[in-house]
Amino acid sequence: MKNLSELQAFLESGYQHYLPHVSIDCAIFGYHEGEMKLLLLKNKLIPNWCLPGGFIKREEGLDEAAGRISKERTGIKNLFLKQFKTFGDPDRNGYRSFDQKKFFKLTGIHIPTDSWLLDRTTSIGFYAITDISNATPEADMLSSECAWFPIDQIPKLAFDHNEMVKEALLTMRVHLYHYPIGKNMLPEKFTLKEIHLFYETMLGKTLNPSNFPNKLISLGLLEKLDEKRSIGPHRAPTFYKFNTKVYSKALKEGLVLA
Repeated sequence: MKNLSELQAFLESGYQHYLPHVSIDCAIFGYHEGEMKLLLLKNKLIPNWCLPGGFIKREEGLDEAAGRISKERTGIKNLFLKQFKTFGDPDRNGYRSFDQKKFFKLTGIHIPTDSWLLDRTTSIGFYAITDISNATPEADMLSSECAWFPIDQIPKLAFDHNEMVKEALLTMRVHLYHYPIGKNMLPEKFTLKEIHLFYETMLGKTLNPSNFPNKLISLGLLEKLDEKRSIGPHRAPTFYKFNTKVYSKALKEGLVLA
């Protein structure tokens, strides 16, 4: 929503266009040069940061809705997205403590106590992964900031979003062994050291510096190029690239890296 008139329409009749009481929250992980971060929103109505989220349009599938929500916050289409868990504790979204006065002061709009938005909401969690350098974080009209946080410096989040982040991170790290997801996080051509660093960063653990890249090569995911990076005398690591055909098949069917 970009203006107050759109917000007013959403509050009054949004249930006609969106599924009530079911939302999506996205844990969007970003990677760049050996560092992993998480994208968070600072909502103007609550003191804590939170995950980007939104409701599902009636004509949308879940993956489509998650893609739309993540694109609104990053500016990137077709992010790698995976559903990881549904969250449905009765008081998870704190709807009973919604601050009506603060909302009215911010928007000039009064929300009736029987509004469709103030009922219990179940949230479907998705995680996404992107290259931080390709993303353009964007807040909405009810948020003051949209920013990246280092994964080891996540603050106390609103609602149950710290639990969501924990579950998303766990699931993402399991999936790293079954889906090749580095293609959009690395340059078109890269060294074995660079892809090794990517996986170590995302997994949060030390990997064997030769065995792990060799596993990727043996699976046919990587192709060796007749080109080297010149970084000084006697130091010229070979460039590799992803095999697009094998990569696409592995995304659909899965693989085993461990």
